[in-house]
Amino acid sequence: MRSLLYVIAVILVIGWLLGVFVYSATGLIHILLVLAVISVLLSLIGRGAQ
Repeated sequence: MRSLLYVIAVILVIGWLLGVFVYSATGLIHILLVLAVISVLLSLIGRGAQ
């Protein structure tokens, strides 16, 4: 489960980077970054609970 969250976070960060440098849809791109940070935080919290 942890590795899946990291994969999702990496994909979202890559999508955010592509969006920032390639597209100009700034509002949607920052949502991707927030989702990536949330998934990393959930992973860290889940690891700490075990």
